[in-house]
Amino acid sequence: MKVINTMQVIKKVDELRATLGKYRKAGKRIGLVPTMGYFHEGHLSLIDAVLEKTDIVVVSLFVNPTQFGPSEDLENYPRDFERDERLARERGADIIFYPDVKEMYPEPFFTYVVTDQLSKVLCGKSRPVHFRGVTTIVAKLFNIVQPDVAVFGRKDAQQAIIIQRMVKDLNFPIEIIVAPIVREPDGLAMSSRNVYLSEKERKQAPVIHAALQKAFETVQNGETSAEKIKRLIRQKIESAGLARIDYIELIRERDLQPVDRIEPGTFVAVAVWFGKTRLIDNLAFFN
Repeated sequence: MKVINTMQVIKKVDELRATLGKYRKAGKRIGLVPTMGYFHEGHLSLIDAVLEKTDIVVVSLFVNPTQFGPSEDLENYPRDFERDERLARERGADIIFYPDVKEMYPEPFFTYVVTDQLSKVLCGKSRPVHFRGVTTIVAKLFNIVQPDVAVFGRKDAQQAIIIQRMVKDLNFPIEIIVAPIVREPDGLAMSSRNVYLSEKERKQAPVIHAALQKAFETVQNGETSAEKIKRLIRQKIESAGLARIDYIELIRERDLQPVDRIEPGTFVAVAVWFGKTRLIDNLAFFN
């Protein structure tokens, strides 16, 4: 593993462009890891994935206000820059791009990037402005960094699929890596929002992964009915008394549309509330 002690922290777009321009002229391949910080092992695994394919790793750390709705947790979103800086340096990142809101959204700001159909389903139903904010900030980061490779986590499957579509539709010359979900020992998908869970909620939250695993085993044993699998997952999750289901959907990877029968290219995505904390997870039925 590469360990860098001279990692730079850059806060200005022009400085980052100038720095990366020198690396690019020297023939270096540049990788981008877009994050909102408060790193856990899932974030750090994204750095690992980019390290394997590039010479210079840029980790962006920006809590993006345009992907939060009016009643969501923007102000309370967990932040710890000093810890994130240390972890990124230890993992081998070369640059942290750490802009403030005014640097990324000069006032007035009028331009947004929208992936129409894909952003209206799943999390887009309950978070209607979320993906417009995601695609806009990622497009801006792509324009600023001009990476050869960028990586996103599979835990946010809808986000990863939307970014892949945006890259294809808008002809960004970027290779997109989708890295596997990283889980706690009890199966809970790692997320910065896990810190919001009470002790009791944290004990119950692994029921999400347990339900998905049960569904996977049932499909492997020959079940193809999407409705039956949804019912199985619902019953399992609701057995945890604190859980409140936002959605359970069996959908096609290529266009995020629901299916009646499970076949290759199908995966299950869920969003579940534990108290005030909304957790997401997903599982593909076929490799």
